[in-house]
Amino acid sequence: MEKEVLKLKRAPSPKGPYSQAVRAGPFLFISGQGPIDPERGEIIVHDVVGQTHQTLKNIKAILEESGSSLNKVVKANVYLSDIDDFSSMNGAYSVYFKGDPPARTTIQASRLPLGILIEIDVIALSGS
Repeated sequence: MEKEVLKLKRAPSPKGPYSQAVRAGPFLFISGQGPIDPERGEIIVHDVVGQTHQTLKNIKAILEESGSSLNKVVKANVYLSDIDDFSSMNGAYSVYFKGDPPARTTIQASRLPLGILIEIDVIALSGS
């Protein structure tokens, strides 16, 4: 099985030595995304609800540019800087995953890059 590293324009550029996404077989592996506005390259919202929305918009953009969609996400990992934000994050998250949501793990991470409040990575089926 070959892997294909994807370099996408509609989402924030990587801030380190990793790829935004990798296609391997029937799957897309989307690296951890945060609330970076792709046009400005900076964090423009500072509460967990706004950051969850921006993070999932970035993931949606990567999926769609890769030929997939949020409906094809099979697994999500959510990292919160404060687990007390779980309910607020969950409310925003549920806007993007209706019906049959993907499997998910949510944990508290003591520190996230750039001082962000949330980071999410996903695995999705390739193709729309």
